[in-house]
Amino acid sequence: MAPDIDAVEAYLLGLQERLCNSLEVLDSTATFGEDCWDRPEGGSGRSRVLEGGEVIERAGVLFSHVHGDKLPASASARRPELAGRAFRAIGCSVVIHPRNPYVPTSHMNLRLFVATHETEDPIWWFGGGFDLTPYYGFEEDVIEWHRRARDAVTPFGDDLHPRLKKWCDEYFYLPHRKEPRGVGGLFFDDWSEGGFENSFAMVKSVGGAYHDAYLALVAKRKATAWGEREKEFQKYRRGRYVEFNLVYDRGTLFGLQSGGRTESILASMPPEVSWRYDWKPEAGTKEAELYDVFLIWKDWLASEI
Repeated sequence: MAPDIDAVEAYLLGLQERLCNSLEVLDSTATFGEDCWDRPEGGSGRSRVLEGGEVIERAGVLFSHVHGDKLPASASARRPELAGRAFRAIGCSVVIHPRNPYVPTSHMNLRLFVATHETEDPIWWFGGGFDLTPYYGFEEDVIEWHRRARDAVTPFGDDLHPRLKKWCDEYFYLPHRKEPRGVGGLFFDDWSEGGFENSFAMVKSVGGAYHDAYLALVAKRKATAWGEREKEFQKYRRGRYVEFNLVYDRGTLFGLQSGGRTESILASMPPEVSWRYDWKPEAGTKEAELYDVFLIWKDWLASEI
């Protein structure tokens, strides 16, 4: 069955609208600016960015629908069978950097990719997921995050959550640091299991779960007291986020290689970040706890099995 591109576009635009509205309610001190742009090679986008709020330091909620006659190198190298095909890519990408260091950064991306040929059937797949990057960990929050991730995908297969959690753990990993970017969540790519309708239903379930899980977490922790020490640690750890996005992230590479709008692609970057030479947290501190307890691959729902 050929994918219903119009239906996917309508859903992702609606999800963008819902997320922006909810974040503006959560942080009443700032609003999203909107930037609608056209891509000379084909396609367009609607970028929404909020900056300078009391709760949200920066949030990018970005929609794009681009197409072209030739696949970018990042896609054709990974899928050689797509060489010579035109492409269409539609997606919604979200990165939220809260001001309070006790509120985690989060990321969500949902996308449909279609490779077409004049004489052959289209090749299509979904990709995306969501993950959480805390600076100061709360075990109950991480467990609830993974519980909501599990509940989002289990209706589509009892084995899906462990598969997609493992995929997320392995993808959001910095080999040069030998550490995970955060505590994970869900990740999938090249996804067409059960056909278009089933795959699209799972994508919508993941989008809804992210909205509800992350907004609840921000509301819970946004009033936690913090000081300069916590802010400096947050900025240091944000450096890991930048390293991953610029070195490893497929979406960033695809966007830059396909001629996407650079400002929108890099809207995922934190507004303030720092690096320190060979810095390590002092043993027994809350900063050390992040490494010892949270930045590890772990079955957070083991007690519920």
